[in-house]
Amino acid sequence: MISPELLARAGELLRNGGLVAFPTETVYGLGANALDSRAVNRIYEVKGRPASSPLIVHVDSTEMARDLARVWPESAVRLAQAFWPGPLTLVVKKDPAIPGNVTAGLGTVGLRQPDHPVALALIREARIPVAAPSANRFSGLSPTTAEHVVQTLGTEIDLILDGGQSRVGIESTVLSLAGDRATLLRPGMVSREQIEEVIGGIEVLTGVAEGAHPSPGLHGRHYSPLTPLFLIDGARLPERGRGAYLWLNQPQPAAHSEQMPADATGYAAVLYEKLHRLDHHGFDWIAVETPPDWPEWAGILDRLKRASD
Repeated sequence: MISPELLARAGELLRNGGLVAFPTETVYGLGANALDSRAVNRIYEVKGRPASSPLIVHVDSTEMARDLARVWPESAVRLAQAFWPGPLTLVVKKDPAIPGNVTAGLGTVGLRQPDHPVALALIREARIPVAAPSANRFSGLSPTTAEHVVQTLGTEIDLILDGGQSRVGIESTVLSLAGDRATLLRPGMVSREQIEEVIGGIEVLTGVAEGAHPSPGLHGRHYSPLTPLFLIDGARLPERGRGAYLWLNQPQPAAHSEQMPADATGYAAVLYEKLHRLDHHGFDWIAVETPPDWPEWAGILDRLKRASD
């Protein structure tokens, strides 16, 4: 339980340019005042994040999101009604008040209303939009508990709010509404099919050009444990050293073998927690049985493919 006094301190820190790690339903975020370019620079410095990777701005309401958008299309109205608060980020043309380092110099910004009481209370206490990538080193495993944040960032940030384990478990779906046609930039637990039920057919990003990325999470290697990770699709496990194996349907002998939940929602909720735990057990490798290539698994497959790149 986060006390009102601690929330007030966190809000003051954000208003004054500090960094606050906080829970969301997806993963823990590393938050800074989205309207303060110097505070945003601290995020990049602490994470070791390249300037080409934009940040998602967290808001407490659709009204706050509208204030940060130069254009708020009808599709955004319908999607926010359907999925906010929740794990869907909408990329729209940005208001000039948002500094360029939030958006990697692009004229668009990703906006999301998180579905977590602590995150929403923090934004309301701070009375500002909060730019927040995952609270970890760039390209590493995203944190789903406050302890994960402590292990990766330690004392380099001003405050960590502990709101328990994140229930969704992987990062948000990112959808661009800034062009002529809605485009899925990063899959997540809000699926393409769910989005199309609300606004009709959408496109899917197929490649990333050099320079600024239209969404976070598009680098080839990302979401990675320190221990080498292998996706196993009917193949034998690595033969060298001691390893851990996370499987769905095909158990194989390993120093540590563990079955994963059979449904995508349950799988996503525990994936990063299990990888964090295995990463600290001194294994030489972690193998993961490739999940099914079904629509509801798209976000999970994306994370595992990048983690094993």
